[in-house]
Amino acid sequence: MQRQADGWGSGLLGVVIFSGSLPATRVAVGGFTPLFLTSARAVIAALLGVALLWALRQRRPARADLAPLAIVALGVVVGFPLLTALALQHVTSAHSIVFIGLLPLATALFGVLRGGERPRAAFWLFSLIGSAAVAGFALVQGGPASLTGDLLMLAAILLCGLGYAEGAALSRRLGGWQVISWALVLALPAMAVLAVATRPAAVSGIGGPAWLGLAYVSVFSMLVGFVFWYRGLARGGIAGVGQLQLLQPFLGLALAGLLLGEPVAWSMIVVTGLIVLCVAGAKRFA
Repeated sequence: MQRQADGWGSGLLGVVIFSGSLPATRVAVGGFTPLFLTSARAVIAALLGVALLWALRQRRPARADLAPLAIVALGVVVGFPLLTALALQHVTSAHSIVFIGLLPLATALFGVLRGGERPRAAFWLFSLIGSAAVAGFALVQGGPASLTGDLLMLAAILLCGLGYAEGAALSRRLGGWQVISWALVLALPAMAVLAVATRPAAVSGIGGPAWLGLAYVSVFSMLVGFVFWYRGLARGGIAGVGQLQLLQPFLGLALAGLLLGEPVAWSMIVVTGLIVLCVAGAKRFA
């Protein structure tokens, strides 16, 4: 019971950190190309990961762990950051919440396929209701759609769900922060070459918000958040803890209200209450 509670607590902290990822990406692509943003954030996070692995003298992963680590790198180091950065050139961050609402369901599905979990039937009901509530809210609140942006976001969600489930299963053997650190190291050579090839011709015209966005997605979205997220998934269960992602859009909107003074609609409070009930139900039957 203590292990599960610790997993849900770690997972919630990871979701809080991730809640700023899409807005930060939206700001960062105002100054950087999607390819440079994806590669630069991976390189910065990988260097931090290398420092952690070296300082704490972690052993190298076994040969059998390399393929799962490659899947993690493809899903969360390269695939999701690149595809969302490309998508956010076509859709608003508000509209992208439609697809973030599908991420818990995708994570649960891959948790069954890759993590060997078997949630009860009632779990899927709560998961579907929660996903539909988030997507419906985002459709009402979000900006205009784009077929290109929507397809990119859908591909990003599928890759991210796979990377989450694969990394969580691997975390049971290696540990949460070790998994994301080794995945970043595995992707570092290719990402370093891409970062150099796509670097801005001049940095003088890049504003402060874009640099702050890059810093946030590099340190928090790409590394620190995963330390807590993978630990939470591994200890609390991939399918169950993954439903905490339903709260991510509303945490982001709440932060915008607190920090930026943006209005918080009553509909957001109502839908958040419904989401909390769905997460509690999913936890009960996961």
